[in-house]
Amino acid sequence: MSEPFTVAIDGPAASGKGTISRAVAERFGFAHLDTGLLYRAVGVKMLEGVDPVAAARALTRADLEDGDWLRGAEAAQAASKVAVLPAVRAALVDFQRAFARRAGGAVLDGRDIGTVICPQAEVKLFVTASAEVRAHRRYLELRAKGSDATEKEVLADVIARDERDSERATAPLRAAGDAQRLDTSHLSIGEAVSEAVRAVEERYKAI
Repeated sequence: MSEPFTVAIDGPAASGKGTISRAVAERFGFAHLDTGLLYRAVGVKMLEGVDPVAAARALTRADLEDGDWLRGAEAAQAASKVAVLPAVRAALVDFQRAFARRAGGAVLDGRDIGTVICPQAEVKLFVTASAEVRAHRRYLELRAKGSDATEKEVLADVIARDERDSERATAPLRAAGDAQRLDTSHLSIGEAVSEAVRAVEERYKAI
């Protein structure tokens, strides 16, 4: 496929949107961008003493390569804090939109892809799950990495992040009006991926 085809996948932390996005991209041969890594990279630079707006304006693909560090709890907290800054979000818009309309198709996952970054995306999915289920998933991930955080602490963190993301003035977390909702609370990874692939396939074949 040489024409642009954008799949926008939004949802809160630990909803499964990242796993689903990567699987969809692989299934259709699309490029994939975890837009949360952009904010994590900016957040990490902020922790290092760099002004977050300046960091966002100077961000490059190379800044997204240290996946282990960027996916850690500290980076996640920093990302949530810089994501509420309108100037940071504005600086990253062009980066995301250019990626989304690249030839050959693209899958972007984040918090505001279907509402702000790519409102004209061919496919929009909003992936969610209960806070308790998401906290349990995140707790298991952190425990596997050696973290001593309790599940209660992780749940509190998930709820706090949800509040920050949904209540921020700029680009709050919400489902686009025409997005298909996918609740993964009681779905296996395979079932959730199958649902998402089916939604993309229907639209993909119609073009």
